[in-house]
Amino acid sequence: MGTNAIELARRGYRVKAIDLVDLPIQQARERARKAGVAVEFLSGDLTKLDLGGPFDCLVDVGLYHGIRNRDLPGFLSTLRRVSRSGTRWLCLAGNANETLPDGPPVVREEEFRTELEPLFRILRVREFRFDLSRDFRPLAWSILAERR
Repeated sequence: MGTNAIELARRGYRVKAIDLVDLPIQQARERARKAGVAVEFLSGDLTKLDLGGPFDCLVDVGLYHGIRNRDLPGFLSTLRRVSRSGTRWLCLAGNANETLPDGPPVVREEEFRTELEPLFRILRVREFRFDLSRDFRPLAWSILAERR
């Protein structure tokens, strides 16, 4: 956790990064400190935190595909609160065109279009492989969307 947040901060973005679990946040804070960049790290349930905003850009590395079966309405409500018309959202999600026993949660293209298009216009969809290790490269979606 924190790799993308730290890289965005290095490039001059003001970054707020959230994880449900505190330990990855603590580790990411230390990596950001060593990298000499400022990132605001928060731990907790994204649907219950006061995140501020609206933001110009949202980056989601594996959140949507996990939360959609537990609290899609809460997640969409959070997206509505933290975005505005024109906000761009990059979402990386597990791809149901390939299911692995120990892979990430997955979503079909028609599912994410149905769930997300009322709030976001899908600009680009690409299939790619998460590069988690040499032997574990699950199929995924890269979804670039813009808030309506």
